Amino acid sequence: MVQIKKILVPLDGSKNSLRGLDEGIYLARQCQATITGLYVVPLAKPKTDSQISYIEKHLLTDAAKFMSKAKKRAAQNGILFEDKVVYGDEGKKIINYAETKSYDIIIIGSRGLGSLKEAFLGSTSNYVLHKSKLPVLIVK
Repeated sequence: MVQIKKILVPLDGSKNSLRGLDEGIYLARQCQATITGLYVVPLAKPKTDSQISYIEKHLLTDAAKFMSKAKKRAAQNGILFEDKVVYGDEGKKIINYAETKSYDIIIIGSRGLGSLKEAFLGSTSNYVLHKSKLPVLIVK
């Protein structure tokens, strides 16, 4: 039986990603695991602070607010929560981060946006599900 000690929960500010976090918190409580909330800003990382645009500042502010809310939610349930913000293509960044940091499972909320192919899963959760070598739990 695989022991779950490290859970990665990709977060994007949506209600569905919060449902993913709640599922992660539940599982973490059962397994005495820790959670890392990974927020991927869908832009290239600016080379210097002076190159951060208004849009990027807005996205980073939203990410910080949401991560603070997520950390509080985990703490209220006695779960150690680490927050990490990265830049780039969401699906690829999630998989790369999970595999290089040796997570046991990825728990991701689905958004249900996109084409007919992704009618039931969001494009990012669909990508992660099919490309990850790690177990993936999708929460609707």
